[in-house]
Amino acid sequence: MLIVPLVLTLNLPAAVAQNFSGKTDDVFLNFKNPSPSIVAVSMPLITWKNPQLEYTNSTRSLTVIEATVFSDVDIKSIRVRVGDGTMPRGEKPLNIGHVKEYTLVQPINLMGGLNVIEIVVENVNGGRISSSRSVLVGSDISSNSVAIDRKDYALLFATDQYDNWPDLVNPVDDAHSVAKLLKEKYGFETEIVENPNLDDVFNKLAEYGHRKFKPQDQLLIFFAGHGYFDENFGEGFVVAKNSLQNDNAKTTYISHNRLRGVVSNIPSEHIFLAMDVCFGGTFDPVVARTRGMEPADASDAEFLARKLNRHTRKYLTSGGKEYVSDGVPGKHSPFTLKLLQALADGGGSDHILTLSELKAYIEKLKSEPRMGSFGDDAPDSDFVFIVKN
Repeated sequence: MLIVPLVLTLNLPAAVAQNFSGKTDDVFLNFKNPSPSIVAVSMPLITWKNPQLEYTNSTRSLTVIEATVFSDVDIKSIRVRVGDGTMPRGEKPLNIGHVKEYTLVQPINLMGGLNVIEIVVENVNGGRISSSRSVLVGSDISSNSVAIDRKDYALLFATDQYDNWPDLVNPVDDAHSVAKLLKEKYGFETEIVENPNLDDVFNKLAEYGHRKFKPQDQLLIFFAGHGYFDENFGEGFVVAKNSLQNDNAKTTYISHNRLRGVVSNIPSEHIFLAMDVCFGGTFDPVVARTRGMEPADASDAEFLARKLNRHTRKYLTSGGKEYVSDGVPGKHSPFTLKLLQALADGGGSDHILTLSELKAYIEKLKSEPRMGSFGDDAPDSDFVFIVKN
């Protein structure tokens, strides 16, 4: 038996391929009786429904794993294994019959500590594939611990050169200044996309939609450039480099409605969207009236653990239903200048900057900023900037 660890490009129906969400799989090919049919065998596909994330924390020992298995040819066997990451503790074969698609729903009692749940699938042509999820179980795991391997990411879109709109002076420089401070002071991994067209924006967001994030990882998404509000549509838009000025259907614009859905579906538990664009407050005008979160009344570690274990979908915009200033050339926009000041100060003596603290820096701007929630934001969630030691 030859074990080949590699990433495959599977020739599957588009509807199935789009649902693929899983850790890099181990693929096993049987070459004991080599033949063209065996070498070119198509591989099964495992799509996790629960747990969806590669790494999960849980306070309960009982969990129900759910997954869908698909194969171009009949599935020969499905096995569920549970271990601690170093050795298996048990394995259960499933009685599935002769099918090409199978929905797996299996209750499992997990032990305290790290549990690695693995699904192994083999089809009748000898193609075998496995996919796993890690679940950390403990009574205090979710409420009192901060993962040492957590990471913060920042994706910044900045446009100051337009094909059909007036150019701006500060967005690209603003994005670089924000990224530099996030990286140097807070340890963020940053990526800047300069002057993107419509496809560039959504292709990059789709790329992040396929990334693997750990439960306490955070993702900041920043937009700087032109914004627009259309009274007929009753909706705001971000203007891309190639957006047309005379586009009645607004198909060349980035609608706030589409942006909400795409960003919310990125598989990071904690997302903060900051928009330094005109009419940014129309991103969510209903919840934009929400102001602040509760103050901390626990230790710094407990406070961080509490925030990093609540599903977060927050946004902050540079204004409401209005135009906002791009600022003086080389001096940053008013919004970004205040944002940089907040990040530079670092949240006071605890070295933790929360969104409510950040908002205090910018709420006195002439164009009143808006802060709120979108998607399936959890009550009392937050996005925290933690100064590096």
